[in-house]
Amino acid sequence: MNAPLNRQFSRRSFLGSGTAAAATVILAGAGAGTLVTAPAAAAAPALTTPVINPIVPQRADPWLMKHTDGRYYFTGSVPEYDRIILRSSSTISGLGSSSEAVVWTRPATGTMGGYIWAPELHHFDGKWHIYFAAGDSTDVFRVRIYVISTAAADPTTAVWEPPVRVYTHADTFSLDATTFEHAGTRYLLWAQSDTGVNSSLFVASMSSPSTLSSAPVRIAVPTLDWETRGYKVNEGPAVIKRNGRIFVSFSASATDANYCVGLLTADENADLLNAASWTKTPTPVFSTSEGSKQYGPGHNSFTVDEAGNDVLVYHARSYRDPIGNPLFDPNRHARVQRLHWKADGTPDFGVPVGDGELPVRLESAAAPGAYLVHDGTIVTASSAPSLGASQFRIAPGYAKKNSVVIEPVLTKGRYLRIQSSTVAIASTAGSSSAFIQRGGLSDPAGVSFESVDLPGSYLLLRQGVLTVATAGKNDRATATFFLDS
Repeated sequence: MNAPLNRQFSRRSFLGSGTAAAATVILAGAGAGTLVTAPAAAAAPALTTPVINPIVPQRADPWLMKHTDGRYYFTGSVPEYDRIILRSSSTISGLGSSSEAVVWTRPATGTMGGYIWAPELHHFDGKWHIYFAAGDSTDVFRVRIYVISTAAADPTTAVWEPPVRVYTHADTFSLDATTFEHAGTRYLLWAQSDTGVNSSLFVASMSSPSTLSSAPVRIAVPTLDWETRGYKVNEGPAVIKRNGRIFVSFSASATDANYCVGLLTADENADLLNAASWTKTPTPVFSTSEGSKQYGPGHNSFTVDEAGNDVLVYHARSYRDPIGNPLFDPNRHARVQRLHWKADGTPDFGVPVGDGELPVRLESAAAPGAYLVHDGTIVTASSAPSLGASQFRIAPGYAKKNSVVIEPVLTKGRYLRIQSSTVAIASTAGSSSAFIQRGGLSDPAGVSFESVDLPGSYLLLRQGVLTVATAGKNDRATATFFLDS
């Protein structure tokens, strides 16, 4: 299980910070335990470029990896389904503005002249490899798996070798190949058409980047309600190894708002080529969220942020109903967010957090281990909140320079708003939801939020409920929060 970040080096020092940034790094020099006595501490300045979702618009099936050179490499399906692109950046936040290289374009006719889907970039055996699916010009849906490779150091400027077909157990519709190594063996995971369903998931060991060395084993078949809406689909597998287990996320159902993510789990000591080693979650682990206005999240991958924390990468739309055929709606945008872990060592995907800067969780300085959580109307504190209900987006405000607004991710368009002496979650009117984010009143590693409309009054916890009041000497801890990603 990943350890949480040190409070003095919060998410915002690694994944970016904007006008709403915490002072967790700047104020660290004051030393742990230093008391901030002035209730009107200076607002925290911007530190680095924040990560803003979507990170790359109109790039579905996103694949993002951090290489040993410290750089991030990104690829995904383009709306035209005609080429393979790569982007590179030293930071996740820089991917959106980085130049995009076209490393392979489909031929005008013949084999691989049809739809080009879901490229993935991998590096092993001293070379770069891109796995992708391609149809033929005369039958765009005659999709099969291919791989291109290069020994060049920089994949964005490399001359790539010609594509090689990856043959599986049958010459049928197959796509979404990914590869991983475990216990000295390299495996291929992919989706392929199957009897009675559109696609199931298969795994096999490999003897080379394009050659299987074992008979493929089917490890997942779409049979549950959430896997069979519109189409009977298991596809888009992605692997993350943590806590003594192999986790395989996968996407299910049609590519509209029904699209969602399930999870397979195997023990790290199990035979991965035995279907009985894999257990499927009975419900999706990541799906459409009306609260955050994110629809059809799926086809994910995993990476780590600049601090080494696990990151979930996926695509989703910002509206429920696709334009025409969902396959040709271009607005499945690439997005990222922190991947959390439950006490039992399994991943907690939470909810797709929506457009804008990445959210934070606010831990109370007066009640360590308790986080702000909401029910859609009021905000309280809990030591065991659900992830989505405890995530808040701190965004630049509108009332005055350096002001911020606080938006629960599950109530997009509604903010923490002062009504008399209470704090409610409501749509913004005027400037009643504007705050100045300051260094923590009881601990400079934390933050405090002073009301713009009520100078000298801060958000604070009283009897477990978030309210607004002047912060006396005994209230400083209740008005101080630590930001956690």
